Amino acid sequence: MTDQSRALFVHLLTASGAVFAMLALLAAAQEKWSIMFLWLVVAFAVDGIDGPLARKYHVKANAPRFDGVLLDLIIDYLTYVFIPAFALFQSGLLPGWTGWFAIIIITFASAMYFADTRMKTDDNSFHGFPGCWNMVVLVLFAIEPNFWVSLALVAILAIAMFLPLKFIHPVRTERWRNISLPVALAWTFFAGWAAWVDFHPESWAHWGLIATSVYLIGVGVVQQIVPTQNQ
Repeated sequence: MTDQSRALFVHLLTASGAVFAMLALLAAAQEKWSIMFLWLVVAFAVDGIDGPLARKYHVKANAPRFDGVLLDLIIDYLTYVFIPAFALFQSGLLPGWTGWFAIIIITFASAMYFADTRMKTDDNSFHGFPGCWNMVVLVLFAIEPNFWVSLALVAILAIAMFLPLKFIHPVRTERWRNISLPVALAWTFFAGWAAWVDFHPESWAHWGLIATSVYLIGVGVVQQIVPTQNQ
């Protein structure tokens, strides 16, 4: 297989996320939330794989016809933002006006964030909460907190998208990657398991989701507070 073929394959792998997004949307339209999240977890796994492959096979040089960054952003908006926001609204976890507030603020703020040229920091982390609403909404489905707690969390994270706070990329942020990457993989496993058992309230996967989510959300801010050894 030539370098050009490998690079094209990476683009095709990224594009497969659009198929998984459609499958997730079809499940959501039928309110089959567990199936929807399973497809979103598959899309999440593909998103974690295609980036390293794109850099390994130099897709910009070997398959320049397709813009991998743009393709990735389009699919990320569908799977990270649009479908999870719809699920949060349609499920009734946020009833009445709270659902409308959440779906509007999530989709609007995320659209602006995805177009933000300052999205990435120098260490390949994210400048502000990176719009990973798929992860947030899945945890809300799993633990079903009081709707005021869910509403407050949505509002805080939407504001955090534009604050000078760092959120790590588990694959690309080198600092503490030997911990962050396994934690991200563990989150993916717990998410898939929670959806597989239809978010059973006694599932041990929920505790794993909470622990790994707290780490992934907070570790970037901790890195801002704790200086590196060479400082």
